Amino acid sequence: MPETSRPTFTTLAVRVEDHIARVELDRPDKANALDEAMWRELRAAMAWADATPEVRVVVLSGRGKHFCSGIDLAMLMGVQQAIKDECQGRTNERLRAVILDLQDCLTSLERCRKPVLAAIHGACVGGGLDLVAAADLRYCSAEAHFSIKEIEIGMVADVGTLQRLPKLVPPGLVREWAYTGRKVLAEEARSCGLVNRVYDTPEALEAGVMDLARTIAARSPLSIRGTKEMLNHARDHSVADGLAYIATWNAAMLVSQDIQAAMMAGMTRQTPEFRD
Repeated sequence: MPETSRPTFTTLAVRVEDHIARVELDRPDKANALDEAMWRELRAAMAWADATPEVRVVVLSGRGKHFCSGIDLAMLMGVQQAIKDECQGRTNERLRAVILDLQDCLTSLERCRKPVLAAIHGACVGGGLDLVAAADLRYCSAEAHFSIKEIEIGMVADVGTLQRLPKLVPPGLVREWAYTGRKVLAEEARSCGLVNRVYDTPEALEAGVMDLARTIAARSPLSIRGTKEMLNHARDHSVADGLAYIATWNAAMLVSQDIQAAMMAGMTRQTPEFRD
């Protein structure tokens, strides 16, 4: 899909630089709360990034004071009206479909074959935490904070936090955060593995994450896509299943031109160049 076929977005700011897709949540006046359009546009943005050869890495961030304040409460109220039916069973069925669709909007980050790096500043709560839990890598600035806010409004987090966080941090901590809704500060997030690194300021965060994204973008795109595929598969399958899968994968992919390019560059001490 050519870069010119990029969808039109109303809640996201999207651009490409140095093979990196910058996807910014763009509702700063609402602390980047996830309204209905933003959920759908996140999925569209990830599908576009996946299908666009020029894009090798995605950096996800938010404009304004906060990364994301969670789901827009006005959207929650609208859902109640949209699913209403005189039959309670049909109402419940419609609600389940809505929840599954919202889950899929965030799973699109995992479906995207390109690594998704989340650069988090300010608040990352509720649906915002669901969102970054689906990213490949997470980084934050020193003033960032996280929380599973759903418990404070009397609901169970239902779009990924409770399923993905136990794969990222100790399950006991996830339970504590989920049962209390307490604020998790940046240093605790780093010490338990939720984020890889804490930067002093949002500006340093952006510079650091973009440097990392450029490093990834300089690697073999085919190998990066395969590595993400293997890591996601390994998370959800046994070691034996993962070994069998990578054997099959490399039986097909080891004939790529990227290996030849990397070997030739190493022999001549030059930087290899790879096709998108």
